[in-house]
Amino acid sequence: MSKEQDRSYEAQQTVCPYCGVGCTLEYAGNEKATGTEGPVNKKSEVCPKGVAAFDIVTHEGRLTEPLVSEDGEFTAVSWETAMDRIEAELTTIVDDHGADAVQFFASSNCTNEENYIFQKIARMLGTNNVDNCARMCHSSTVAAMSERFGAGAMTNSLGDMMETDCLLVAGANPAEQHPVIFRSYLLPAIRDGATLIHIDPRENDTTDAADIHLPVRPGHDIQLLNAITAVLLEEDLVDEDFIEERTTGVEEFRDQFDDADIEAGAEAAGVDPDRLREAARAYATAEAATIITGMGMSQHTSGTDNVRALLNLALLTGNVGRPGTGVNPLRGQNNVQGAGDVGALPNIFPGYEPVTDAEARERVAEEWGVEPPGEPGMTEVTATHHFGDEIRAAVVFGENPAMTEPDANSVSDAFDELDFCVVIDLFETETAAHADVLLPGSSWAEKSGTVTNTDRRVMRMRPNADLPGNSRRDLDILCELGSRLLDSGSFAYEGPSEVFDELTRVSPIYAGMSYDGIGEGCQRWPYPADAEEGVDILHTDEFANGEQQAPLMPVAPTPPADSVGDDQLVLTTGRVLAQFNSGALTRRSQTLTMMRGEDVLEIHPEDAEERGIEDGETVVVENERGGVTVTADVTATIQRGVVFCTFHYTEPLANAVTGGELDPVAEIPEYKHSAVTVTPAE
Repeated sequence: MSKEQDRSYEAQQTVCPYCGVGCTLEYAGNEKATGTEGPVNKKSEVCPKGVAAFDIVTHEGRLTEPLVSEDGEFTAVSWETAMDRIEAELTTIVDDHGADAVQFFASSNCTNEENYIFQKIARMLGTNNVDNCARMCHSSTVAAMSERFGAGAMTNSLGDMMETDCLLVAGANPAEQHPVIFRSYLLPAIRDGATLIHIDPRENDTTDAADIHLPVRPGHDIQLLNAITAVLLEEDLVDEDFIEERTTGVEEFRDQFDDADIEAGAEAAGVDPDRLREAARAYATAEAATIITGMGMSQHTSGTDNVRALLNLALLTGNVGRPGTGVNPLRGQNNVQGAGDVGALPNIFPGYEPVTDAEARERVAEEWGVEPPGEPGMTEVTATHHFGDEIRAAVVFGENPAMTEPDANSVSDAFDELDFCVVIDLFETETAAHADVLLPGSSWAEKSGTVTNTDRRVMRMRPNADLPGNSRRDLDILCELGSRLLDSGSFAYEGPSEVFDELTRVSPIYAGMSYDGIGEGCQRWPYPADAEEGVDILHTDEFANGEQQAPLMPVAPTPPADSVGDDQLVLTTGRVLAQFNSGALTRRSQTLTMMRGEDVLEIHPEDAEERGIEDGETVVVENERGGVTVTADVTATIQRGVVFCTFHYTEPLANAVTGGELDPVAEIPEYKHSAVTVTPAE
């Protein structure tokens, strides 16, 4: 890497590279980044990850030269040599096996413009095999909400949550995972009298602020939500006017709950029936109630059904289309919303129009000069199951699927079955270890462009540093890749603003936006071409699909993929404040590793005693898929029968034991329910 004194820095407002809140910050060559007054963090607040965000920019382990793998060892080469190799290998594979033999892994941590170009390359090449890690977090949420409402994003704004009277937080821990949202938007509402209901198998920092905690048994969310629904119907706590005007199928829906056993449902879910009734009444009687949902709901083989059951609650009580209401998924990465918006998914074009829609294909073809394919491509999870067979090559842009996908040992082996793999990243990650060509890209602090936060705000990023060594900006890398593979002038852009202009022509939900108009503020989608501003609250008079009514949909429970044996516990995974995703970035931050440098396994005292496990002891967590060792944290904050650890660390690599079974609609894995044995390490 070039010496730090050879790099220059210029403090400019940009967006934090971590969670989907969208805090603005800058770096002026000081030790840490500092928050700036922005659209979301109006008082310049940032969390510990934001403060430490610059640690990885100056990290000595940054990739600074293109590398090619020869006999398992990386060798530095020129950019020309590296790009020649990529062009030759991918062209040969497409010629021999077709474009569908290549899988494109887009990045939820990179800009809208970069992801737009990335999916454009795939589709102009002739495949819809492009996906991003939204597949792993909220794809089931998006599927359920799109099906019923016509849009899979937050229905309301963050500021709108301050107007609510009840917060139903289901499967999310915003106090740790989205701390600026929690402290700046949710806590003020709570202090102003809003009731907080927390549905989570653990007691955590969010639970500390809750009025009601429902410690649901992992894999039994539908039993819990159906029992709440039954209370609403039994006690006539529904909004009859809203049901008549804005829903369909109400009579059939009511019939499904005529003989509902609320106590049995609560018992199956592992919660107290009286507390469940109290929660139902608090949500239904609030003048305005909002649902905040997270990966505790979505990451199941029944993830889509879980969210469908949540949507029933909002529809029955009329908590849609008004201030302080709605269903609001909190997104995990700084541009996971935007990556979906711009079409980095196998079944939709930019703006969420289906690839099967002939009119949408025609409009895209008018802009690109090439009609994209009309059949959905493979999701990234399904694709890894076909590596070495239907899938012969992978292009991985700023993602780490070898660590983040379930049954990680099998996925790692699958990467070795590819004929060719190219990775664009900042460090030699677990996925980069499988690359034939590894390209050094740009960090958040070295690029311009836009990102879209969790409540649909599009904001601009600006460079605070120049590039280290011989690395290149991601947009430049992708444009050269597109030009080489497609021999076309379609990738000759002067910069991200020109790409954004094209995006607004292709995507109806971004049509009225402009790069200059965003400035240091934001613009929110949907923003129609003839509008003066974007829409804050969705589904006010009609739903995003153009329908005035949405169907009520009864949902039947289905068992988790893993059956749990007598000596087994249920492992559920999640995030903590000081680390992020696969840890590829945060584990390289000295600041954050000092806060939490290693993982622990939370286990209930009674489960620990039965297994002869002492607090602080090393234990083995294993099943037929693999095993890991980790330190036991004996704590009553986790319920009996359940253990918890994160997925941030290579040791333990929690995804070595998570299963590959998928939700049938969204193909999201079941990270929240894995049957494991836990024993003291010998």
